[in-house]
Amino acid sequence: MDRTAGQKRASGAHLYPPVEPFDQRRIDVGDGHVLYVEQSGHPQGQPVVVCHGGPGGGCSPTMRRFFDPAHYRIILFDQRGCGLSRPHASVTANTTWHLISDMEKIRAALGIESWIVFGGSWGATLALLYAQAHPDRAQALVLRGVFLATKAELDWFYGGGAGQFYPDLWANFRRPIPEDEHHDLIGAYHKRLFSGDYMAEARYARHWAMWENALASVSYDGPPGEASPDYARAFARLENHYFRNGAFLEQDDQILRNRPRIEHIPTVIVQGRLDMICPPVSAYRLARGWARAKLDLVPMAGHALSEPGITAGLVRTMDGLRS
Repeated sequence: MDRTAGQKRASGAHLYPPVEPFDQRRIDVGDGHVLYVEQSGHPQGQPVVVCHGGPGGGCSPTMRRFFDPAHYRIILFDQRGCGLSRPHASVTANTTWHLISDMEKIRAALGIESWIVFGGSWGATLALLYAQAHPDRAQALVLRGVFLATKAELDWFYGGGAGQFYPDLWANFRRPIPEDEHHDLIGAYHKRLFSGDYMAEARYARHWAMWENALASVSYDGPPGEASPDYARAFARLENHYFRNGAFLEQDDQILRNRPRIEHIPTVIVQGRLDMICPPVSAYRLARGWARAKLDLVPMAGHALSEPGITAGLVRTMDGLRS
């Protein structure tokens, strides 16, 4: 989940000035996929890799601004099927395990031994699963808006839980789908997002994206601007593909079951108390009993990276990890 990355300043910390990449490249990871990868900041600095949300959200230049460019070597990449990676909106050979393998290929191509792994929403899911697969490669984990990819979380957001708080927006999300399909909205949208008709796919993709985007911030005051058809289609298709397949996990609660593999890794979780997309109970469950994990529950903050309290917490965390 998650595609927002704002540019607001926050109390107690502020985003670093914009920096341009010093390296941009395309890396062929196989299966017909070529990923966009960029580096910015200090070429010999402490490496940090950013896992964007979605799946399908892609990276934003703003994501560079959480890191001191005089200290960090900042690596951003667009996951399979989105952003500047190609082929666009493709779900072929596109699973969680492909993405974890891609991260290892990127790390090796850049000559990095280990790195800080930074991710929010779906990016937090990917960061956790990557660390569980390669625990010796993660110096630290910095997570925001934790999503554990469980059935309960998907039922909350696509089964009516969040809709109890935003009934008007929930009605808009369900409206394009016939009532007899309302029991499985992920499945119903899947039929339409993969119909083969580009215009129809883009139309349903906008409905899918609008539901999530509207709930990202506690300061929602009207419909957000619509994304371009290409962006919305990639975002919705990839997100739906992953959620319909349970993020390709072997079992529900897999991340929590495998937590012992990563309990030696210093971890900071910055979580909005009023997050409607990824409710804080998941972050609480993840951190409970984990001695090296710190949970920062931010009052009056929702899901978005741009929430002032979330921004402040993440910048303070990254400043504190400078070694």
